[in-house]
Amino acid sequence: MPLTSLRWTGSARGPRPRSLPWRVWLAGLLLLAAPPDVAGQLLVPMDREQENHLKAYGYTFGILSEGQSAEWLLNYRAGSFLVSDIPDNRRKAALMGVTVETLGGADVARIRREIETRNMETVPLEKAPLIAVYTPPNSSPWDDAVTMALEYAEIPYEQIWDREVLSEELENYDWLHLHHEDFTGQYSKFYLTYASSAWLQEEVTRNETIARELGFPNVPALKKAVAARLREYVEGGGFLFAMCTATETLELALAAAGTDIAASFADGSPPDAAASDKLRWDGALAFRDAVLVTDPTLSAFSDIDGHQVNTPWRVDLGSFSLFEFSAKFDPVPAMLTQNHRRVLPDFYGLTTTFREERLQPGVTVLAEEEARGRVKYLHGNLGEGTFTYLGGHDPEDPRHLIGDAPTDLDLHRHSAGYRLILNNVLFPAAKKKKLIT
Repeated sequence: MPLTSLRWTGSARGPRPRSLPWRVWLAGLLLLAAPPDVAGQLLVPMDREQENHLKAYGYTFGILSEGQSAEWLLNYRAGSFLVSDIPDNRRKAALMGVTVETLGGADVARIRREIETRNMETVPLEKAPLIAVYTPPNSSPWDDAVTMALEYAEIPYEQIWDREVLSEELENYDWLHLHHEDFTGQYSKFYLTYASSAWLQEEVTRNETIARELGFPNVPALKKAVAARLREYVEGGGFLFAMCTATETLELALAAAGTDIAASFADGSPPDAAASDKLRWDGALAFRDAVLVTDPTLSAFSDIDGHQVNTPWRVDLGSFSLFEFSAKFDPVPAMLTQNHRRVLPDFYGLTTTFREERLQPGVTVLAEEEARGRVKYLHGNLGEGTFTYLGGHDPEDPRHLIGDAPTDLDLHRHSAGYRLILNNVLFPAAKKKKLIT
């Protein structure tokens, strides 16, 4: 049974009661996580003793890719990992600059006793997920924080775009990240401001070409079809992660399946004057009841975003706090929030945060700005799969502007914000294998 099949009851925060079947399942998970031979283990600490937090994820991912197993020690030393102590694993740690600690059988037994009696849990990691990044063919790695994180951590991935999403190829991947795409088909509403820029002209040409090739009348129609296919991917068991514009515009494209919400520069017709009232939120994943921003000169999409960075009513940045979850009863949100810091500096994106009143029931809030009603990080389930949204563009570039130099992650190897991204990359490895019948 996949970890992702868990459903929360009541509030999205704090401990929740669980019925007997969940307790039985969690007990079984503990048995899986405790191999009979505990000698010869390496601890990958994820507290402040770790020399390179970001590469530690790639190190663990690489071990899984080689067919070995690992364990994620939730809430133990900020979410440490446990792997086999073999020469290859020691050598790889040295080459990657990752801190590991040698443990004997008594050390491992002591750690397990501590985990058993505190708000901690051991989760087995079984298999490295196959990763795809939805991104335009000519995009640069430094355009997207997730791509930079994967490159720096040495985690392999493949790039896909609209053609692959609308074909059967999407089913080849366990985990999919959405580059900061505008799924309303309005080019992030930069069209009027940057009309003479070569990069925008290239983006328009590329999107219009693929729309024609795939038989769509315009780019907004293409992106609506892509959004619907992404929803099917999640419902069928996929793990979806998105940041920045993709979080909000994916939801708007899903809700606007039968409504024109795009400016005339995108599809040749103005948006429906009553578009906000015609949106169907039963087709969306995380949000509801949003009011659209239809002004084509404003690079903003709706009132889902709590910061409205490119508008006259822009909100200043502050900080956001990660919630602490019960590792034993809420292992999924606990995995996604493992960190050595609980309060993080905020960072802008075209969509920076999410207004709490716009969340659908059942969505789990993972982090928010305290007392301001703005959610930074959320997670939810749909069918057999999950979606996770993190607002903002780049955790280490708080006011990212077009043309800014790429972030050098070697200068941010302890980035708590980038750790949130990489938690999501490893999360699917905890999914239990399906039985063959």
